[in-house]
Amino acid sequence: METEMTIKEIESQFDSEWVLIADPNTDENLTVLGGKVLHHSKDRDEVYRKAVSLRPKRSAVIYTGKMPEDTAVVL
Repeated sequence: METEMTIKEIESQFDSEWVLIADPNTDENLTVLGGKVLHHSKDRDEVYRKAVSLRPKRSAVIYTGKMPEDTAVVL
């Protein structure tokens, strides 16, 4: 795909999906503001496998949906 998009465009086009972004544009807090969409899927593992196969130099994986309240996020 490799289309440059803003985070708002990504969130509206790929609702409740995992998105692999190459060369992410970030702010000073490293919040993703946009970038080149390489892959997207409802299946997180599929997106991670694609990231391993493509091996982008700089990338981010984001989830565009709402996390359930009982979800723990490990960084």
